[in-house]
Amino acid sequence: MKIFNTLTREKDEFKPINEGEVKIYACGPTVYNYIHIGNARPLCVFDVLRRYLEWRGNKVTFVQNFTDIDDKLIKKANEEGTTVPEIAKRYINEFWTDAKGLNVKEATVHPRATENIQQIIDIISALFDKGYAYESGGDVYYRTKKFKDYGKLSHQPLEDLEAGARIDVADIKEDPMDFCLWKGAKPGEPYWESPWGNGRPGWHIECSAMAGRYLGKTIDIHCGGFDLIFPHHENEIAQSEAANGCEFAHYWMHNGFINVDNHKMSKSLGNFFTVRDVAEKYGYEPIRYLLISAQYRSPINYSTDIIEQCIAALNRLYTCRDSLDFELKNAADAEHDGDKAIIDGFDKYREQFISAMDDDLNTADAIASIFELVRDINTNVVGKIPSKALVEGAIAMFDELTGVLGLVYNRKTETLDSDVEALIEARTNARKEKNWAEADRIRDQLKEMGIVLEDTAQGVKWHRE
Repeated sequence: MKIFNTLTREKDEFKPINEGEVKIYACGPTVYNYIHIGNARPLCVFDVLRRYLEWRGNKVTFVQNFTDIDDKLIKKANEEGTTVPEIAKRYINEFWTDAKGLNVKEATVHPRATENIQQIIDIISALFDKGYAYESGGDVYYRTKKFKDYGKLSHQPLEDLEAGARIDVADIKEDPMDFCLWKGAKPGEPYWESPWGNGRPGWHIECSAMAGRYLGKTIDIHCGGFDLIFPHHENEIAQSEAANGCEFAHYWMHNGFINVDNHKMSKSLGNFFTVRDVAEKYGYEPIRYLLISAQYRSPINYSTDIIEQCIAALNRLYTCRDSLDFELKNAADAEHDGDKAIIDGFDKYREQFISAMDDDLNTADAIASIFELVRDINTNVVGKIPSKALVEGAIAMFDELTGVLGLVYNRKTETLDSDVEALIEARTNARKEKNWAEADRIRDQLKEMGIVLEDTAQGVKWHRE
């Protein structure tokens, strides 16, 4: 598998530290509000990465944090007259509602920043010992210029970063680019005891501590959105590598942005949508489909037309899978001539799928291979009075590939009440007796009840309108 590594700016062959084991750290949400569709893209994209690596036989340790102490949480708590822990608890619960709706697997560990204060203090202490940290004005700062490789992820020298960044030029810092590791306590804010007085951690140091605690000093893959490359991930590298004396992460993966109607999503433009907003109107699965429908580094556009196209695509997948269930109920036990050739032919779609996913997680081409499989199934299986073995082979390949992408997860086994079943049976009998008028009458009656019938060679299929 090749991964575009932000660190090298090349597609690098992926080789885990330990063969068959992959350690991944993914930056999680700051839990002060509902997640928006921009937040949801890395959730879904890197969930697919994890699923794919596991499908290929790897043991994946996937760590995704919750930032549960931050200026935004403090501001929210003050606005609502409540506490930071209450805000964090509320929006972690809301996160789970959306994550489960999007079919995102739980991480191996979901650490909270506030559960790792001692680990944070330990790293800062190590940075002090090595001359990378200093106290000033009640805060603790990182000496950016002491770290010679600063800028290696964003591929800009420190001087360019300094010139182009919006930085807080404060007299208390030795250098404008120095960033905060520990913030001294302000009146009314949550705080923890530390060697440098009461306070709370800076944002960047939290992820360094949690990645180190749960994955070790060097990890395989660190991932997140493009917007995190600088300063967040750049600062994580500086902190972790200075403290530990070794490379922090071998591969860095960053997903592209989401636009809304071809404009950057922002609250000021009035085009800011939470996942909950969109899901209430269209459901969760179309959102997941949209977010993985393009290669993860590409920008993606959200609009009403596009989400409706996603719904239509999903309907094709669901129709195919439901048709296979129907065929299986009516399939013959005896295999037909040519069945083995058709089943063996399904393997090429798995090969196409793997080829796409091995090329820097190209989910767009992977989805295309699934729709080629669907076309083959519709041509050679559905409506062909197939054998049980052929249907089972088609089901196995369909479920395998869609499962890797986490799609087609809302299938429901619908049942009919006895009155409706009786009407369908009565219509079947009327057709056998060539009483077409009665058959049509019952069909129209069922349609008024929201039940649509389809006559096939294998019997009657039905679905709800």
